[in-house]
Amino acid sequence: MPRVYVSIGSNVDREAHVRAAVQGLRHRYGAVQLSSVYETAAVGFPGADFYNLVAAFDSDEPVAEIGAHLQALEARHGRRREGPRFSDRTLDMDLLLYGDAVLEEGRIRLPREEITRYAFVLCPLAEIAGERRHPVLGRSFAALWRDFDGQDQGLRKVSFSI
Repeated sequence: MPRVYVSIGSNVDREAHVRAAVQGLRHRYGAVQLSSVYETAAVGFPGADFYNLVAAFDSDEPVAEIGAHLQALEARHGRRREGPRFSDRTLDMDLLLYGDAVLEEGRIRLPREEITRYAFVLCPLAEIAGERRHPVLGRSFAALWRDFDGQDQGLRKVSFSI
């Protein structure tokens, strides 16, 4: 059964929406492994700081079904898709990895490009999947994080229990 990795972010009522996202994943997929929660400044727009983390679980659901479930969770918690791409978010959930799959299915691309672009994705992913290898680059996430240029992106670990 593939190991699935999902990024979770919120900058509107952050604690409530992050908890709701994790509960929604647990309800559908059972045991969910979580990284620490990190606070970062909004990227691409002036807005409140985000809480970000990565969740992992095992599932043999097709990628499209997982993607649809993530979008439904976002919508149930007030995510609006009309308006600017970079804006405040009640909940932002992105499928990062589905096992070692490399694919493009509709709007889903795996592995997700943001893994190697943003500290708030790569750091928590390396925390819970450090030895796992990027399906395209072939390097471990721990090594990618160690060599990451953007470690100065203002990532701050926060005390947060889910």
